Amino acid sequence: MLNAETYITNEDGIGGSIRNRYEDFYVEEIPEVTPSGEGPNVWIWIEKLGRTTLDVLLDISRDLHISRKRMGFAGMKDKKAITQQWICISNIDSEEQLKEIEDLNGKIYNTKFLKIIRGQKKLRMGQLIGNKFKILITDIDSENIQSATEIANRAFETLEKTGVPNYFGWQRFGKPRTNTHLVGKALVANDLKEAVRLYIGNPYPNEPEEVKIARSLYDSGEIEKSLEFMPTGMRYERMMLKELVKEGKKRELDDRSYLKAIYSLPKPLQRMFVHAYQSYLFNKAVSNRIAMGIDKYVDGDIVIDKEEHLLHNKSPEELQNMITQFEANPTSPLYGTKVPLATAQVGKMEEEILKDEGLKLEKFECPKSPNLGSHGLRRATRFKIWDASAIATDKGILTEFSITKGSYATAVLREIMKNDVV
Repeated sequence: MLNAETYITNEDGIGGSIRNRYEDFYVEEIPEVTPSGEGPNVWIWIEKLGRTTLDVLLDISRDLHISRKRMGFAGMKDKKAITQQWICISNIDSEEQLKEIEDLNGKIYNTKFLKIIRGQKKLRMGQLIGNKFKILITDIDSENIQSATEIANRAFETLEKTGVPNYFGWQRFGKPRTNTHLVGKALVANDLKEAVRLYIGNPYPNEPEEVKIARSLYDSGEIEKSLEFMPTGMRYERMMLKELVKEGKKRELDDRSYLKAIYSLPKPLQRMFVHAYQSYLFNKAVSNRIAMGIDKYVDGDIVIDKEEHLLHNKSPEELQNMITQFEANPTSPLYGTKVPLATAQVGKMEEEILKDEGLKLEKFECPKSPNLGSHGLRRATRFKIWDASAIATDKGILTEFSITKGSYATAVLREIMKNDVV
């Protein structure tokens, strides 16, 4: 995991790999709210394979000829997996419109509509309890599979007691093209031209040859040719390129042009860039903080309860008891303009990370792209895991567990496998 350096389990890693087949990685959303059965909005329980949540929504909005802004979801789900989750389309008043949605079932690529139900309320980001996972770890030596399963279950016992380091996984940054956080860093530095270049240009060695050619054309200033060579599957790069071609016909490209190119992307993707840079720094802060004790109160900690409210006027003994009972968690910063930093030993560590990056918190205002700036917040340094188990099978080790929303299954598997889990 990018910028994640600390483990909290002592067992040797069992090694292995995941996602050799998308079907080996299953995710099911644990919803906080469910549809009522009547109302102006339509909820769809979807199952998708090898696709992002956003890609599915864009396909549905295209085929229904409606704005993507009318569609909601509680959380982004893994691309390289089979996943099930609710999505919602607002203001579907007529039965004819409902029939159009029903007729789409089976026509959206690698996506099934398992339930279609009306609801009174819209679905908002974050309205879920967590996610349930079933993940097969493969490439385990058959002679060692029983002992590896025992190691995995011992690690699960530790994690259920202490919690799991709340690292952001590779999905946050991109893999193998790990540059989302670099785009965000350029935005925080107010360099819009470089942010766009890092996204469209900047070819990586392991990308397909046609993609490398298109990115190289952009880097050499041949924007129209870059659009011509960019494969149709690179839909977001093409969105930006089309906007830049249009801008280039009006005037010489400037910051307004590059900002328009960024704003041509779906809003969740626009916001992902600065968030990814914040996540990169957060992983470093978590690495340093959990080395002090993942389930321990440390002098200077800022602690939040289960509803993510800051806890004030609690003694160290009270905070420690709440942490032990998973009623509260120490936090690390998603750096931003208004995020409070810890004090004492913990605060010194958090300030050192900023110093190493040459950063000040006010930089996250992003004045040239203000809609993408961030106030920042405190995020728990660990998350809870429950119903965790590992079973030896003839295909590998099948792991099952549930974790709280906003956390990454790969952070769990990293503690078991002790390798670079993607």
